[in-house]
Amino acid sequence: MRERAAIALGSNLGDSLAILMGSIDTLFRHPQIAEVARSPWYRTQPVGPPQPEYINGCVVVEVTLSPDALLKVLLDIESRFDRVRRERWGPRTLDLDVILYGDRILDTPDLQIPHPRFRDRAFVLVPLADVAPHWIDPVSGQSVTDLLKAVDCSDVRLL
Repeated sequence: MRERAAIALGSNLGDSLAILMGSIDTLFRHPQIAEVARSPWYRTQPVGPPQPEYINGCVVVEVTLSPDALLKVLLDIESRFDRVRRERWGPRTLDLDVILYGDRILDTPDLQIPHPRFRDRAFVLVPLADVAPHWIDPVSGQSVTDLLKAVDCSDVRLL
């Protein structure tokens, strides 16, 4: 069965734009993942310790993978692009997060859907609103557009 998923992408180490484009190319070569839409890229301020600005974006995909299998694909792609997990919210070559997966709510030790902090993050909501403005968050019952109205977007700039 096909399901739509929203994936957030971010990078602030190395040639971030090349890394992000390469990760998308890798993602869409997977036989069970098809592109529906992709946002423009944005420059954003980091959350966490002092570090360079991020480049962020979102894609909407159709998958025939379970949420756990999709997460595994994303983690494999991060690894291919030299993602190293040193500190929480630290700088990274690539960050790929499942934000939404259909209207599912999932809470396991490895994966939470919807992503637990996406409602508060302009760097996710701005590009997500470009590709899925009417998607309803199954937890809050609000659309992405409505969620976006409640956050400060002043640190999110079109690349």
